[in-house]
Amino acid sequence: MPKATVCLWYDKDAEAAARFYSATFPDSSIGAVVTAPGDYPSGKKGDPLLVYFTVLGIPCVGLNGGTQFQHSEAFSFQLVTADQAETDRYWNAIVGAGGQESQCGWCRDRWGVSWQITPKILIDALAGGGEAARRAFEAIMPMGKIDVATIERAIRG
Repeated sequence: MPKATVCLWYDKDAEAAARFYSATFPDSSIGAVVTAPGDYPSGKKGDPLLVYFTVLGIPCVGLNGGTQFQHSEAFSFQLVTADQAETDRYWNAIVGAGGQESQCGWCRDRWGVSWQITPKILIDALAGGGEAARRAFEAIMPMGKIDVATIERAIRG
């Protein structure tokens, strides 16, 4: 077990989320599922309590803790994509499975976890600074899913 993991709080569907992530993203898998040794406020003895999984190579544990806490955009996974096809594939997988679109390449999966589906060209443009960065930034502001061709045009001016 890694020394540090990301703990994600779920109402009761940590195992379903881990299965979705492992089926959708590379370098993702499900590890152990630990059941509750006794009844607890949001579940019963024997219910899945902790689900250990890896998403995009990042070790995580899903905690089925009930409705007390919700996910927010203060935490997100950023997935860097190579091109429009990869951007579309991951965006559509998340949004198409009960997720929700947001702005500037952000979306949430059906469990409320935020994802930034970000083409590498955008990251490179912003890191490069100058007028090309400003134009790329302005181009993404009205977008939901990022349109790579629009970013390329903005960079060129």
